[in-house]
Amino acid sequence: MNTMVNPSATSRTITLLVTCVGRRVELLQAFRAAAQRLGIGLRLVGSDTTATAPALHCADEKVLVPPIGEPGYIPALLDTVSRFAVDALIPTIDTDLLVLSKHRADFERAGCRPLIAEPDVINICRDKILTYQFLTEHKIDTPATFTPDAIRELSERRFPYFIKPRYGSASLKVNKIEDERDLEYYLAKIGEPIVQEFVDGLEHTLDVYVGLTGQVRCVVPRARWQVRGGEVSKGVVIKDLDVMNAGRVVVERLGDSVRGLVTLQCIVTADRRIRFIEINPRFGGGAPLGIAAGADYPAWLLQELCGQTPAISFDGFRHGLCMLRYDWSCFLPFDDLHPRLVPPLGPFPQWQ
Repeated sequence: MNTMVNPSATSRTITLLVTCVGRRVELLQAFRAAAQRLGIGLRLVGSDTTATAPALHCADEKVLVPPIGEPGYIPALLDTVSRFAVDALIPTIDTDLLVLSKHRADFERAGCRPLIAEPDVINICRDKILTYQFLTEHKIDTPATFTPDAIRELSERRFPYFIKPRYGSASLKVNKIEDERDLEYYLAKIGEPIVQEFVDGLEHTLDVYVGLTGQVRCVVPRARWQVRGGEVSKGVVIKDLDVMNAGRVVVERLGDSVRGLVTLQCIVTADRRIRFIEINPRFGGGAPLGIAAGADYPAWLLQELCGQTPAISFDGFRHGLCMLRYDWSCFLPFDDLHPRLVPPLGPFPQWQ
């Protein structure tokens, strides 16, 4: 792929703000590597609520902000955008999306391009009942999905099912239901649950690059071999045009307000049904696998921010590349974390 950039378009440094940066060390590294290949200046600003977020210490500038649900969160991000002349904002977690989306205009007025869809799209993606309705309305294959009342009203229930939080993320509180006893137990235990038809097959995550234009340019399917903490720990890139084109349709139906990368999840059954179960309009935790396979989302995005039109092939990535993740540690002096001692705990720190 052509990743050359006109030097006259890159005389200034591009500054990116990655919010809720958490453990996204690989993503920051990918952007650094892309900037180096392109020969452009890059400054990475990371924000998080805690000084112990590992990726915070891999950014050029680290910013501590209030939690997402607090009134000071957006003002803190806008102040960060102003202080560092941020060119684009990249969200990384689901709970960040709606509040950022509602303030898209504020970031744009500050000269920053937020890689976030409009609120109506975010609501569709965050609410699994709305996701199901959206997919069925557009004739996109998806498992039957029920509210607690709807599943109880069925005259005949066909176990097994899956149960999960209606607004959940990171595969938290997701359980397989084998019988009526399981159903009643988890309906009572999980707040605002939904119940989905159980689908047997190989789960795929699809990275769909739409960049700054909202147009689908590339779709990279990744089979999920092993998942830990909601993120893939072992996976493989599968260049399957049927899956790729199905993913293209899903994102196109969302409209042209989407930006950056959209992460989809689907299950491919033994008889080749492609059944979509999740839509996450943000960079997913497994995106580094697609990048390593040649779908260079960071380089494409930096080119677009420089006013260029990257040359992107819809299927221009390597089939069969595997990712086997392992833990890696970040070591830094204790004093750099700015601990705050709170009585009566004495020397045990409460992190600011």
